[in-house]
Amino acid sequence: MKNLLLILILLVMENTAFAQFTQEPLPYAFDALEPSIDKATMEIHYGRHHKAYVDNLNKAVVGAPQEKMSLLDLQKSITAETPAPIRNNGGGVWNHTFFFNGMAPKAGGEPKGKLGEDIKATWGSFDHFKEEFKKAALGRFGSGWVWLSVNNGKLVIQSTPNQDNPLMPVSEAKGIPVLSLDVWEHAYYLKYQNKRADYTDAYWNVVNWERSNDLYVKALK
Repeated sequence: MKNLLLILILLVMENTAFAQFTQEPLPYAFDALEPSIDKATMEIHYGRHHKAYVDNLNKAVVGAPQEKMSLLDLQKSITAETPAPIRNNGGGVWNHTFFFNGMAPKAGGEPKGKLGEDIKATWGSFDHFKEEFKKAALGRFGSGWVWLSVNNGKLVIQSTPNQDNPLMPVSEAKGIPVLSLDVWEHAYYLKYQNKRADYTDAYWNVVNWERSNDLYVKALK
């Protein structure tokens, strides 16, 4: 009995000793974004994919400089010399958290406030902005992300491969994200199969524009 208890304690310590990074709770129920984003996809996307990135990141940072960093500072530390497990899982945690928090039930529509004004000023109209964003989504070969970012005070649409993001010094895309779309197949395949275009169109029904506007105003300061 004592040996069994010791084994259980060691197992718990092994799984929690370095659990610095935690999985942020979803701000809505798994089915809250239906019909645009289905419940099954959200359960798997958040409950398996995102959780795996968190678990693997905690293992990867043990003994590394990133072990004591915040998740945001970790993104800003990524260079070409950063070990792939830290780069990929660190980006996976931050990117997914940002993406999930960027959506909301009963949201969508057109952006208001400063962001809405500047989107129209930059692309001529909201519809033209959506067209350019969709081009970036469809143009990303394989897995990756599409971002609306602030670069040198200007709005830009960018795309990154795998789990890279514009905050990483190693990324070709640079800026402060205010909006993102996950174009990995696991984000949409259950409902949309290979129809990434349909998934991108549906995304506009759940965008949390209020949050994006707040991030945009903050990024301009």
